[in-house]
Amino acid sequence: MSALTIPFVNHLGLDIKQQPLSFKPKEHLTNHLNTFHAGAQFTLAETQSGIFLLEQFPELEGKVGAVLRNANVDYKRPAIKTITAFAQVSKESLEKFQEQFEKKNRAMIAIDVLIKDSDEVITCKASFTWYVQGL
Repeated sequence: MSALTIPFVNHLGLDIKQQPLSFKPKEHLTNHLNTFHAGAQFTLAETQSGIFLLEQFPELEGKVGAVLRNANVDYKRPAIKTITAFAQVSKESLEKFQEQFEKKNRAMIAIDVLIKDSDEVITCKASFTWYVQGL
């Protein structure tokens, strides 16, 4: 399944075609404090990590199933302004993933994501571990 067709992502109004992913402040994304809801930030970061994984290994698209295995999220500051997710992974982790996948047709990889507001303030740090298996 492509990130473009995930019903929950579409429901929140996340435009997958715009990279990196971002949310503009909208009422349906807020909490009782009128800041971005933790779930909205989580979805933004998790979706960006999945897209980033596919960008690193485009040859696997349509040939694997990927599921989120673990997430570690640290909310740093209230998010009020437009927020954007930035994913990264070390070269060593990419190489280890590639090697393990080639040997076993399955592998895990952790993708780190920072969410920053329009003033470059970090509002959230997260790490998402993906389990990827060949179909």
